[in-house]
Amino acid sequence: MDDYPLLDIFWTMLWFFLWIMWLFLLFKVITDIFRDHDLNGWAKAGWLIFCILLPYLGVLVYVIARGKGMSQRDVKQAKDSEAAFQDYIRKTAGTAPGGGATDELARLADLKEKGAITAEEFEKAKAKVLA
Repeated sequence: MDDYPLLDIFWTMLWFFLWIMWLFLLFKVITDIFRDHDLNGWAKAGWLIFCILLPYLGVLVYVIARGKGMSQRDVKQAKDSEAAFQDYIRKTAGTAPGGGATDELARLADLKEKGAITAEEFEKAKAKVLA
């Protein structure tokens, strides 16, 4: 430990942390390049080559030039994921609009009141819906 002072350990850890942060940013930029539907294939290829050949400069220029759109795409993806999740929950719980057990029972009660079905048919259908 005498040949590697504490300040050198601190600087090494700092540079390692910054390098890891830059790697995360590089992968974030690369995924954003492929996620962006506004860019055509040649533009995507150009940005990707720029980020691979000159990684520090490429990532910096991309974040400066397209950073606002990058955050908007992140927000849109989060909203789409939340909407898909909520839709899945509604379908799984059986509360999708027009398809729930409550709506079915109300429709059956309405048919019984109108005389379209008998009380016996209503009870059978109700038992089927509740089962």
